[in-house]
Amino acid sequence: MIGRMLRAARLESGVYEEVEHDSSATPQAMAVVVLASIAAGIGSIGEGGVGGLVLGSLWALVTWMLWSLITHLIGTRLLASAQTQATYGQLLRTIGFSSSPGIIRVLGLIPALFTVVNVVAALWMLVAMVIAVRQALDYTSTWRAVVVVGIGWVIQIGVFIALVSLVGLGTA
Repeated sequence: MIGRMLRAARLESGVYEEVEHDSSATPQAMAVVVLASIAAGIGSIGEGGVGGLVLGSLWALVTWMLWSLITHLIGTRLLASAQTQATYGQLLRTIGFSSSPGIIRVLGLIPALFTVVNVVAALWMLVAMVIAVRQALDYTSTWRAVVVVGIGWVIQIGVFIALVSLVGLGTA
């Protein structure tokens, strides 16, 4: 798993093909998402306290499953190419491993690095996700994967805002 995480963080497209076709890698992909969210939680303790660690980890799992589902629907139905064939599980695995660069967010514990580390991690993970989606959906165009990831991101943000509004987390 560690080797796959390192390859995913190095943006090696082959690792995404590998986990796409290895159904036994789904628990590993989940572990990557959990580890990356725990790293983010540890890195943000100075900003948000220990409570953010537990909620952040749970939220990371929910958003991973949601964004994978949204990406699957958009990528296989709305923007499929002629060669696109992918299951939800394949997207779960590849997108899960695209969270690997998020491990660096633990460095947010250093107050001077908090913002920089989080911006770098977010961008790195986004690039990794584009590669993961391109490979899982068998796209020949990286731009098609960028569009799918972008649409999914906008939808996920909309769902997040709706849930926060519904639950009332934004109120004092």
